[in-house]
Amino acid sequence: MSRRPADGRAPRAGYVLLEDGTSFAGELLAGGAQVTGEVVFNTAMTGYQEAVTDPSYAGQIITFTYPLIGNYGVAAAAMESDRAQARGVIMRDAHNDEDAADAEGGWLDWLEACGALAISGVDTRTLVRHIRDRGAMRGGIFAAEVGVGEARERVAAEPSMAGADLAAVVSPDEAVEIDGDGPHVVALDTGIKLSIIRQFRERNCRLTLLPCSAPAETVLAAQPDLVFLANGPGDPAAVDYVVDTVRELVGKRPVVGICLGHQLLCRAVGLDTFKLPFGHRGANHPVKELATGRIDITSQNHGFAVRPPGGGETIEADEPVRWETDFGAAELSHLNLYDRTVEGLVLRDVPGATVQYHPEAGPGPHDARHLFDRFLELAA
Repeated sequence: MSRRPADGRAPRAGYVLLEDGTSFAGELLAGGAQVTGEVVFNTAMTGYQEAVTDPSYAGQIITFTYPLIGNYGVAAAAMESDRAQARGVIMRDAHNDEDAADAEGGWLDWLEACGALAISGVDTRTLVRHIRDRGAMRGGIFAAEVGVGEARERVAAEPSMAGADLAAVVSPDEAVEIDGDGPHVVALDTGIKLSIIRQFRERNCRLTLLPCSAPAETVLAAQPDLVFLANGPGDPAAVDYVVDTVRELVGKRPVVGICLGHQLLCRAVGLDTFKLPFGHRGANHPVKELATGRIDITSQNHGFAVRPPGGGETIEADEPVRWETDFGAAELSHLNLYDRTVEGLVLRDVPGATVQYHPEAGPGPHDARHLFDRFLELAA
């Protein structure tokens, strides 16, 4: 059973409704009466606060596959941004405990304060299996008093994630400067996670975070040693204004990208992207580094992937194949061992590299943090 928030308020009857008409009953434990968005799932066993505050989840409702969520509370140190980014949370067994040594509050109380709608008691196993079979889709969380007819209309009115420019929603309005004595990293901030910033700060980098709408002239005027393309939400094909900027930077400065940044750099050199059926979201995704055979267990959160040249969506070979792009040769560097999709590229004729996953692992395993050192080796 779900545990009530600390203020004693009673749970309310509610339900989840997907755009194909499938519904799941549950109890509302935080938030208002309704919310809509793309319903996705995350397979991580821990890191629920990090996930909900990750800007890459903007516009989405997270279903946690692990049944017990909220058992160790929340803390400021677990924040990946300054607020909850996901619109709602779907759980099997939500708790409001704060018994962990570093807990600063209860999970459900925190969700309530953030305005994120939470529902518990849902058959998340069946829900996730449905999404795996049918694909991520629009949906919503609704209080029982919201009629199904009204709920259907609200779900139908929710824009599709395909074609959605959500990077502009989470990008800062003005530049942010973070001091450091090392290389100057200039980031186009499409929703950068605080854990990524921490990785650069631990390496004593000076950081400049620019709005994602900043033109190439502004980026170059900052005299970066390295241009960084951040993670973020939405469809990479919907932010061609960022892709155009990146095209003007490739070859003039070293450019590296993570997650959405990986997709944007790949589009900038002439590759295409496509929407995955249900995305990669979790902390246990095996990725093979093709040059060495090393396999890292990685943290991932994305719904789109890079399409290899020549069509198709997957790579059959286990070798670092090369492709010709608008900026010379690009070599496949990393491969997802779950579905054999592209997980990373290295540009061979100009300085640049990408990875699809989150090497800083916020949350997740730390196997791939060494990639930040590799990125900084490219610094001019």
